[in-house]
Amino acid sequence: MSAARILILGAGGLGCPASLALARTGSVRLTVVDDDVVELSNLPRQRWHRTGDVGRPKVASLAAHLAAAFPDIEVTPLHRRLTADEAPSLFAGHQVVIDGTDGPEGKFHFSDAALQAGVPLIHGGVLRWEGVAFPIIPGGPCLRCLFEVPPPPELTPTCASAGVMGPMAGWVGAQQAQLALQVLRDPGSLHPVHLHRFDGRRLRWRTTPLSPRPGCGCGASPSGELRA
Repeated sequence: MSAARILILGAGGLGCPASLALARTGSVRLTVVDDDVVELSNLPRQRWHRTGDVGRPKVASLAAHLAAAFPDIEVTPLHRRLTADEAPSLFAGHQVVIDGTDGPEGKFHFSDAALQAGVPLIHGGVLRWEGVAFPIIPGGPCLRCLFEVPPPPELTPTCASAGVMGPMAGWVGAQQAQLALQVLRDPGSLHPVHLHRFDGRRLRWRTTPLSPRPGCGCGASPSGELRA
């Protein structure tokens, strides 16, 4: 397989293990976007960052350590916040996107942007002892098929507010990488799309088939006609 162009949103708990798993294939070109800097509290679950990186942009830390471990892998770090308006054009320059961000509003924006650009996106999330991952591909289902609209911020716990067990991020980030590679190698094998849920207490995955929600725009073709 020729070097695949993969975009990773977030250089933290999910982006670190996803980039490691992808780099091990030896056939990827990564772009990593994140506007955050390394904090001491990040180190237990964010594989590429070290104590000496505290205060450094996460994308710079990830790119430097990944390049040292895998000299043949091309990594482009983008230290900035990706807006909903900018996302579709950046997505269009890649073959698949991995969403390793934390926060529901941004995840909905990126789900919409992926469908607009016609580029598969691998959704992922972790919280406390649980993690989820599933592919969002043209034709759906998308994140709005599951939830329609983002929940109010005050009712939505995040890793920052509720915490997460460190190993959970590693499990889910690696699963996102696996799904991304599956998209690249054999997109048809993802039908029907499944939600992958990891139970950290029992150390096991559970998969649930998903279908597009009737009337959701993700079930439309680029021409705007609904897919059968």
